Amino acid sequence: MQRPTRSQTVLALAVLLAVAGAALYSHAPRAAQQAQPGSAAEAPRPALTVSLVAPRRVELTERLQANGNVAAWQEAIVGAEVGGLRLAEVLASVGDTVRAGQVLARFATDAVQADVAQARAALAQAQAARALAQADARRATALQGTGAMSAQQIQQAELAAQQAGAQVQAAQAALDAQLLRLRHTEVRAPDAGTISARLATVGAVASPGAELFRLVRRGRLEWRAEVSAAELARIHPGDKVELADADGTQITGQVRVLGPTVDPQTRNALVYVDLPPQAPLRAGMYAHGQFLLGRRQALTVPLSALVLRDGFAHVFELGEGSRVAMRRVQTGQRGDGMVEVTAGLSPQARIVARGGTFLNDGDLVRTAPDSEPNKAQTPTDKAQ
Repeated sequence: MQRPTRSQTVLALAVLLAVAGAALYSHAPRAAQQAQPGSAAEAPRPALTVSLVAPRRVELTERLQANGNVAAWQEAIVGAEVGGLRLAEVLASVGDTVRAGQVLARFATDAVQADVAQARAALAQAQAARALAQADARRATALQGTGAMSAQQIQQAELAAQQAGAQVQAAQAALDAQLLRLRHTEVRAPDAGTISARLATVGAVASPGAELFRLVRRGRLEWRAEVSAAELARIHPGDKVELADADGTQITGQVRVLGPTVDPQTRNALVYVDLPPQAPLRAGMYAHGQFLLGRRQALTVPLSALVLRDGFAHVFELGEGSRVAMRRVQTGQRGDGMVEVTAGLSPQARIVARGGTFLNDGDLVRTAPDSEPNKAQTPTDKAQ
């Protein structure tokens, strides 16, 4: 086997050096690029593009939330005023609107009419006896001084006439009592209102005083709200109250009177609120409402800016370097997509309007072009 010549060896080394040089040249730009600090590959990326809003100072209506039962303003019990009689007719039912004096039911009158006839006959008999006694007394008085009758006989005749007159009065009273029983066979409404309960049944024999109907006087309802003793001092007669029925319809009432006592068990007091006529509520309903206690200034943010974490409310405020800081805040009233911030936020702050649930404290964000500027809150926005 022939050894390579010197020229062949030099040529092979030159080829190897050329290949190695080409490889080093191809890797040099990538290594230089990776070696440069602060390049685009290492630049932090924003976690989210956000819109910013500034807190707004508005005029809010101060409200006090409460719960309570709807009840009748006054409830009248209509009972039987006669006993031992059979109910012949029942003319009213639950839900009927009645007027004062309207007949609600009738008892059978046969027995009472017989008693009335007997009382009339007794009165006529007593009147006849009185006429006879008065005639005897007049004759005895005419014979006075003639000696035909003694003074004792004359006095007895006069007393008999007086006794007969008293018997007539007793008979007249008995007749009046039977006529009153006859009138009471018609059960009448003591006042205008709505029938809320009916116990009367045709054919039943009622005892005196037995309840036949229950009546919501004048159809008038009230809301009996329960408030704590500390909150009672903030409420005054005449304050407006807003309630919502099952359909969400707003009902406006007015405080009539504050309860004079506080329940020693619950430490709550009752506030009686008059409801408007024809309110779509029913006695016995449980309703939620709020007392309108006046207007005051408040700092508010959009409800979408609020983030709940660990059971507390937070907002994200834009700080230096386009990074956000999570601020814990205390909230108050809510409504119309806004929430009141009572502590923890400066009026000059700029906060993330929405999407805070995807952020963490210290995250880098990109600000959307339509974000509100950080302007001073000099004007006052009015809110209902």
